[in-house]
Amino acid sequence: MITPPVVLLVFNRPAPTARVLARIREARPSMLFVVADGPRPDRADDQENCRAVRALVEQGIDWPCTLVRDYAATNLGCGRRIASGLTRVFEQVEEAIILEDDCLPDPSFFPYCAELLERYRHEPRVGLISGSHHQMRNVPAADDYYFCRYGNIWGWATWRRAWQVYDYQMSAWPAWKKSGELEKLFPDRAVRAYWRKVWDETAAGRHDTWDYQWTFEYMRRGMWGILPRVALIQNIGFGADATHTAGEGADYPETKPLDFPLRHPVRIEPDLDAEAAASHRFFTPRTLGQRIRGKLNRWRLRLFPGS
Repeated sequence: MITPPVVLLVFNRPAPTARVLARIREARPSMLFVVADGPRPDRADDQENCRAVRALVEQGIDWPCTLVRDYAATNLGCGRRIASGLTRVFEQVEEAIILEDDCLPDPSFFPYCAELLERYRHEPRVGLISGSHHQMRNVPAADDYYFCRYGNIWGWATWRRAWQVYDYQMSAWPAWKKSGELEKLFPDRAVRAYWRKVWDETAAGRHDTWDYQWTFEYMRRGMWGILPRVALIQNIGFGADATHTAGEGADYPETKPLDFPLRHPVRIEPDLDAEAAASHRFFTPRTLGQRIRGKLNRWRLRLFPGS
């Protein structure tokens, strides 16, 4: 199967970028978009690291491939850089696979995305295809993937028809929050409080991010994500130099390959058990024991970053 266009989002980390690029090289897409942020003015090492990352890309394309460069001259920040880069990508192509510099895909991730991009190309209920799942377990199922509102963006794919609803400013949020739709979307009070706080802060510009805006738009419009039965993405970016995962643990499932042809669900409907598990893990208050384990994981990563 032909690999669709791939988008590689990079910044200042040569080591993980090289590993992700090596996996992309194995998939040999005919078109590769590289979206790179520029160095931060207050970080002396950024200039060299950003240059090294771009050189890695330029030297690493050794297969027939159209390389589309979107290199920022100055630092735009994670939110604006990724949002503007993806918008430019979807001005040029109808669909794409998207990888950040720390999202290492299993080789089966690429044909998985290719098959599902084609299968659900004209299905408005499906907004994205994810390569990761955060169930903390392999999901036993007769099918190779399932539908869920919580589509993860550690390695994912989507279409122009879905991305065109994206609004970095979240201009619809103030009125939508008062419409009663938030209560319908999240009947659970704790989960609703989580998303209200996140979307309030994002709309107010207090998060340098792009994905909360994306989550808001596809959720409020009734889109679902596709998640694989097993993890197809390993996040290799935990550590002190990470933008958003510096303090997190790396206790996510190991990647496993999928076999082909894929086994498809009979119906397009969300897996409510998987959704409930995700809500419980990520969007409800944690117990004291969970907070302690999280803190121990963060200390371990700082003391032993390679562990």
